[in-house]
Amino acid sequence: MIVIGGGLAGLAAGVALAESGWRVRLFEQRPFLGGRATSYVLPDGEHVDNCQHVTLGCCTNLDDFYRRVGAAGKIKFFDRLLFLDPQGREGEMQAGFLPAPFHMTGSFAAFAPLTLLDKFSIARAMLDILRTQGRTADLREEGGISMLEWLRRRGQTKRAIERFWRVVLVSALDEELDRTDARFGVDVFWKAFLSNSTGYRMGVPAVPLANLYDGCKSEIERRGGEVTLRAPVRGLKMESGELTGIRFDEGREETADAYVFAVPHTALSELLPESVKQSDPSLANLDKIKVAPITGVHFWFDRVVMREPFVTLLETNTQWIFNKTALYADSNGAGKPAAAGQYLQLVISASYELLQKSRQEIIDLCLTEVRQALPAAREAQLVKATVIKEAAATFSPEPGVDRWRSKQQTAIPRLFLAGDWTATGWPATMEGAVRSGYLAAGALSQAAGQEARFLVPDLPPAGLMRLFA
Repeated sequence: MIVIGGGLAGLAAGVALAESGWRVRLFEQRPFLGGRATSYVLPDGEHVDNCQHVTLGCCTNLDDFYRRVGAAGKIKFFDRLLFLDPQGREGEMQAGFLPAPFHMTGSFAAFAPLTLLDKFSIARAMLDILRTQGRTADLREEGGISMLEWLRRRGQTKRAIERFWRVVLVSALDEELDRTDARFGVDVFWKAFLSNSTGYRMGVPAVPLANLYDGCKSEIERRGGEVTLRAPVRGLKMESGELTGIRFDEGREETADAYVFAVPHTALSELLPESVKQSDPSLANLDKIKVAPITGVHFWFDRVVMREPFVTLLETNTQWIFNKTALYADSNGAGKPAAAGQYLQLVISASYELLQKSRQEIIDLCLTEVRQALPAAREAQLVKATVIKEAAATFSPEPGVDRWRSKQQTAIPRLFLAGDWTATGWPATMEGAVRSGYLAAGALSQAAGQEARFLVPDLPPAGLMRLFA
């Protein structure tokens, strides 16, 4: 069988199918694997991620995928999430000794950036999520409601929205609250913060993202498959409404018993003939799924300016600062000794306002915010900086978007789909991408008369939540 696309979705499908006995041939148009969750090398040899990607304890399928390809040991997990407001007050989220769902009670009560009124309003909304196990009645309204509307209905204070709900959800979902389906936002808090005391734990790669996929190619090849890079698809061969082949450069054509297309929905829409789109209603609506941007900013200082592995900034353009020097632990991710100084990566999700700004404008804006947040940076010299804009980093989880998301098995014989934008039940995350790959592999296997299933169950409720469940 053939997989088109070497991002997380395609790799998850390819590895799963290879392990279950299929001969997998994976084609990727770029010279590297990983898709949007990868890294590249600057001219001076420095490795940079196109955007900082993280995982959470509730991302069970991503964890399973990392184990399959031998990358689990390349992820560092942290129990403490640190937040910093413009006044310099710190707050943290960390599980204490109480069982779920009360494990965050201690750190939440001491969260300095929020007032007592803010905390009471948040607690009321959390109680509503708890009572319904993340399925409040208004989430079922036709067309969906926005997360901002969901919060307003529950009387959230302005500060609670800006310093709690927004800071978590914009980073997790890459979209502003008024453009986010409340179902996704509520799900984040149910799965990551309430149902289990370990779901919130954040895992950060301790190597450049590209290094996470070293085992994917070898795993597929070890089982008789092939991975071909620099292989863009130029067209599809259709006969009697069935996909019978794929065309590449120089007139080369490849055929297989089944095909998994693991490409962005925008690329798939351009690739599919109109006749194919019309034969499957879900494929005719791909252009209704919008995209959202993420901007990554990389700073190299001449000295250490930050001790924490990462910090979240409140009410600034910069949302996260990652201490890459500490995370890479005395290496540049490729066995190269770290130079004197410190390397930080900044992340701005849903960065619509930055798309039209110049590289220097973004650097100046973010440098001002970093120096405001980190006193040690005020006297430090910025040695170099770079900006990476991903205009279509994710699909936008806007209200009602699920009606446009395609299932992994299409109405076209032998054609299957993978990608975080497909119907996974999750938003555009690495977990969603892996889930889509596993679902595509499962659908393909079932169509071939096999009973192989690859999807891993969600993290089970723990503590007192087992009584509710």
